[in-house]
Amino acid sequence: MPKQDWIDVGAADELARRELQPVTAKRTRLALTCHDGTFSAISGVCNHVGGPLGEGWLAGEYVTCPWHFWKFHCRTGKGEPGYEEDAVPSYPVKVANGRVLVDIGAATPRTRKPHPPHPLARPIERAPGPIRVVGISTTVMHPEHARYSTSDALLETAITHAKTRGCDAEIIYLRKLNFRHCEGYYSKSARACTWPCSITQMDPTDQLDQVYEAIVHWADVILVTTPIRWGVASSLYFKMVERMNCIQNQETIADRQLLKNKAAAFIITGGQDNVQAVAGNMLGFFAEVGCQFPQFPYIAHSRGWSAEDMENNTGYVQRSETLHEGARGLADRAIEMAKLLVAGAIAETKLVGGGRKGRQLDVKAQT
Repeated sequence: MPKQDWIDVGAADELARRELQPVTAKRTRLALTCHDGTFSAISGVCNHVGGPLGEGWLAGEYVTCPWHFWKFHCRTGKGEPGYEEDAVPSYPVKVANGRVLVDIGAATPRTRKPHPPHPLARPIERAPGPIRVVGISTTVMHPEHARYSTSDALLETAITHAKTRGCDAEIIYLRKLNFRHCEGYYSKSARACTWPCSITQMDPTDQLDQVYEAIVHWADVILVTTPIRWGVASSLYFKMVERMNCIQNQETIADRQLLKNKAAAFIITGGQDNVQAVAGNMLGFFAEVGCQFPQFPYIAHSRGWSAEDMENNTGYVQRSETLHEGARGLADRAIEMAKLLVAGAIAETKLVGGGRKGRQLDVKAQT
């Protein structure tokens, strides 16, 4: 029999005011519930990635983790129906002399149901073969009535050229994928943002896994194209890169770089001019996730602020051999950079404690 260790966690009348709350007994984190006037306690640490169960909510008799919504019975600690093998410890609770006491010495065992790893979680190893190029189109349009897209046209020229050079190449049109917006798991806790993306793990219908597969596991070259919308990249571009926070987050919390030996380049077109600002934003983001850039890493086309005759803008791009030659040249530069990276001609460097990490250390030292 385990040795009893009853710990006073607070006054019953005060703790009864909330149906779920975090409490600590010695060094044990608990999720304390008061359901139908009865106190119960389970571990405050979720089985998934350690989310704070006591900060979640009570749904019927189940404590729901605020990070990724795993559920555990408030008295038994067992997972919801179908996931009973995923159980967190539960603890005896009693009320004596108006105080709530928890026996932390009589915990039930924590058990975990085996979960097969997500396919994206496999080790990152480049398979042998030619340079691989993925083009990512962030242009939005009606799914059943496609129009001519200047950014797509130049991307398609670049990808076709890459194939003539013996590369494996494909295009992902984001508008054809059904994927959710980033839902801010990082805003709850840095560790709540996971790789693979929390949404990807929870929602098998979310199709951004195709982008993750391409840029993390498959491609050596990432060509991203966007139109200019009100002076910035398209909303679909931002929807994608917000979901790529799970890639960047691995660098800051796990010292793990998911994008290695990747060359990135960009195609930017628009009826109104803000090319350099859009390019700067895109370069900044893809630098942050570990990509390298060839010389002159983007091409762009804009007819300026006053050019509202978009039918003439599309016609110009259709007729301009100079722009299409520029797209082929961009592909060439990115491919040559990727060859150097894949061959190891550019030494890999380890991210050290400076910059973002250094700032975090400085803040901690001052608090």
